[in-house]
Amino acid sequence: MKLFGVGAADQRSRPGSLSQAHPSAPIPVIGPGVGEAIRVPLGDTGHRVFPLMLGAGEFGWNVDLETSHGILDRYVEFGGNAIHTADGFAGGRSEHIVGQWLRSRGGRERIVLGARIGSHPDNPGLGSINLVRAVEGSLTRLGVERIDVLYLDATLDGTTHLEDTLATVEWLRESGKVATLGGFRFAPERLVEARILASAGYPRIEVLDEPYNLVRRDGFEGDLRLVSTAQGLAVTPSHALEHGFLSGRHRRKSGVSGARGEQLKSSLNRRGIRVLRALDGIAEELSVPVAAVSIAWLLAQRSVVAPIVNAFAPHHVEELMQGAGISLLRSQVAELTRAGD
Repeated sequence: MKLFGVGAADQRSRPGSLSQAHPSAPIPVIGPGVGEAIRVPLGDTGHRVFPLMLGAGEFGWNVDLETSHGILDRYVEFGGNAIHTADGFAGGRSEHIVGQWLRSRGGRERIVLGARIGSHPDNPGLGSINLVRAVEGSLTRLGVERIDVLYLDATLDGTTHLEDTLATVEWLRESGKVATLGGFRFAPERLVEARILASAGYPRIEVLDEPYNLVRRDGFEGDLRLVSTAQGLAVTPSHALEHGFLSGRHRRKSGVSGARGEQLKSSLNRRGIRVLRALDGIAEELSVPVAAVSIAWLLAQRSVVAPIVNAFAPHHVEELMQGAGISLLRSQVAELTRAGD
């Protein structure tokens, strides 16, 4: 299958492509990618993004600096322009790695940079003081002056008044440190409260991240989807491949150990196997990777703009990016949905 009109072989032979670079050649500069024309509005934020965000959740944890930079290079080479990280990923090392890549490659203005704050052990929660410290910390680690999409992590925050949080965000925006506001793990009633406050002049939440995929649907489908749709939020779901399970690479409970193994084992049940079989069939019909079909199913869902997907190696990026170029038939979407019921 050709990706965005250019096959993998064609891409590798493009002048200046990463695979041709000699080890002693200059570090590549961010430039136009194969799919640079593929952009969708990120809700009402004014940003236009490739319909798949590259997550940096594995950087500094399971993926070292050199491989992380290779993944980022490959993503941009294929036309990607939206990167998502968090202050809690690998204790901040993920942000350091992304920041080093931005400085070495240049082209900061071409990237829509999203950062989630609220889970760093030094500045947990969304209280005003910790919020300012967390943003300043992320800006320092990333080496940038502005976060394009600031995701507020509500997971650890159960006591802070939302009005205080949004007032602090307003100051951060006026200071030029934050452009757009997003929310992570926001309950429907919390989003309603946020919209009421926005009508009174506080910053508006415009982007929503909720873990969502073919085998993890309960958290988003229902009231949260109704509220996000009614508010016109741009949904950028994380855990799009459920820790790699929906890539089809892991089909046995043996072979993967540690936390990753436990995460995968929880999906290896009757329902999970049923989903994989449905993915296999459609992937074979379309001659595309299983991971691409999983991404395409998400993009077929109402309100979903750009799933956040992690990669473990540069060659995985090509599989993921193909998901943005697939238009599933209604019957195929229904088949996958039934398999995950």
